[in-house]
Amino acid sequence: MHRPSKFIFSFVSPGVDATIVLLCLQLLIFFPFYWLLTVMTDNRDSDTLTLVDNSFGRLPDHLLIEIFIRLPVSEWAQISCVKKQWASLFLGECLWQAALMRTFPSASQAKRRFAALYVGKHIFALDNDIDEIVGHTYLFLKEQLELSNMPPPSGILHGTIIDQFITCGKSRDVAHELASQIWLAVLDNLEENQHTFLLLKRLALEGDVFLPFPYSRSIKVQWRVFEKLFTDFRDCFDQADYYDVLAIAKNKFQPIPSAWLGF
Repeated sequence: MHRPSKFIFSFVSPGVDATIVLLCLQLLIFFPFYWLLTVMTDNRDSDTLTLVDNSFGRLPDHLLIEIFIRLPVSEWAQISCVKKQWASLFLGECLWQAALMRTFPSASQAKRRFAALYVGKHIFALDNDIDEIVGHTYLFLKEQLELSNMPPPSGILHGTIIDQFITCGKSRDVAHELASQIWLAVLDNLEENQHTFLLLKRLALEGDVFLPFPYSRSIKVQWRVFEKLFTDFRDCFDQADYYDVLAIAKNKFQPIPSAWLGF
């Protein structure tokens, strides 16, 4: 068990006023954050809700930021939905600057770079000279696929990624492998909705164009497209589309899994 002095030292970053240290500790002791989220979500006790809400409402933004950046990143989306004040903090730059400096002290930019570094470290488990580049590339590809009504053809996106890594001094083999890993990670993290189904179907129906290595599309990535269509999105097919996509799958892969068969 940590001694109090060690706990305080690990909790607060250098330069934070001692008063803030004590307020943070007192707040976390008497108003556990996850309990707060449960109370405010379920509305089980309006008196308790009012008491806790008022207590948090009196805290200045800079103190809330010091608390939020010490909570797991996976909880930030839920936290930002609790109050409008908290949502505004996550939309601003101050919280992201603080989180960036706490988690990645060598970084100098904010929200975008934090996201890229986080992706490189936690999705790809990288901790070297390309973790940030891989993170930025992942974010770029995910945005192109999710936010565009008509994303560029996958061959163009794949070639852009390959060129980026080659420009950074990576070999053709390494560039192709990194691009494949990024494609697989993006495909696995797309939301399961109609837009994603239409996107995957378009990727599956894209005609094969001969391109020299490393610009040729990865077989692993193409397999994952069909796998997600026939498992996660099977119910979205009409009969004609199903057999069109199945015919392309049979032409590309032999044999195909029996789970893909049967409409």
